[in-house]
Amino acid sequence: MASRAVLLLALCVLPAMVVAIRPAKNPFSVKGRVYCDRCRAGFETSATTYIAGAEVMLQCKSRTTNEVVYTKKGKTDSSGTYTIYVDEDHADEVCNAKLVSSSHPECREVTPGRDEALVILTRYNGIASDDRYANAMGFMSQDVAEGCAEVLRQYQEFDNEN
Repeated sequence: MASRAVLLLALCVLPAMVVAIRPAKNPFSVKGRVYCDRCRAGFETSATTYIAGAEVMLQCKSRTTNEVVYTKKGKTDSSGTYTIYVDEDHADEVCNAKLVSSSHPECREVTPGRDEALVILTRYNGIASDDRYANAMGFMSQDVAEGCAEVLRQYQEFDNEN
């Protein structure tokens, strides 16, 4: 009788405990957009377009050694949006989405300060969703597009009102 109880314990209870302890296999999805700053304003404006086929990379570094411990590449779709799936938790790492290259022939210069975006990839921070949204990253066009003076004037008028 005792041997049956031990066998029952081994076959039923222990596997259930292992499943309960093991973390869920829901991947994180890192999402963001890549834009072309046609006015060379340094931020998104109403003249901004989004770049299809831009290459981005998710890079995680150790908090203690600053050594790169994880990388994964992705590309933007027709709306300039990318999604990179990550299976592991990176609680002890600093992760950033980074620009790699632009597919837009006239928009290849990285916008200063908009070349990477911090992404938190851990489930131990109170965020219930597995979706992580990175700030938009951008490239600038070589030449200022037509109509940009008016676009930027609107921002200046808004500043003067406040």
